[in-house]
Amino acid sequence: MLRLYDYLASGNAYKARLLMRLLDRPFERIDVDILEGESRTEEFLRKNPEGRIPVLELDDGTCLFESNAILCYLAEGTPWLPGDRLDRARVLQWLFWEQYSHEPNIATVRHWVKHIGVPEDKRALFEQKRALGVKALSVMERHLEGRPYFVGDRCTVADLALYAYTHVADEGGFDLGPFPRIRAWLDRVADRPGFTPITQR
Repeated sequence: MLRLYDYLASGNAYKARLLMRLLDRPFERIDVDILEGESRTEEFLRKNPEGRIPVLELDDGTCLFESNAILCYLAEGTPWLPGDRLDRARVLQWLFWEQYSHEPNIATVRHWVKHIGVPEDKRALFEQKRALGVKALSVMERHLEGRPYFVGDRCTVADLALYAYTHVADEGGFDLGPFPRIRAWLDRVADRPGFTPITQR
């Protein structure tokens, strides 16, 4: 059985957990308390030398890390990852963008606000990341004009990757009120059969 090394509040870990639930794929969830340093132990670093979650451990003990790589692995051969060459490239486009322009800003601001507080020496960086987070939301809002999902007319792993931190952006102080297309898209993703919230183990 697949094992997911997970931290419940992590949007990155939630991506993998959510897709496996949507696929109705059985897995064992192993909680890793990142705030207590459990991802920095020698045992865990053998699974992911970067010391981050999520990690997906396959039946043979092989470990895969990086949330969007895990999404692609799990989605292979399913409608969640298009077979068409261009559509697949467009999915990858949004997965790369999510990790470069979206997650480093929205997720980091949320983590500081919700979990550890904003360090005084990082106040300027916090404001910069908050502004970049709003910019990322604006990019998403613009792209969703006339589109139900990010690639084509069906939900893909691109949507799951972007959903993970967008739907909890308010926990970082981001106001989704000015982004009606994003709010409608969030509702569409959450309406999928098998959907489970981030708080569900």
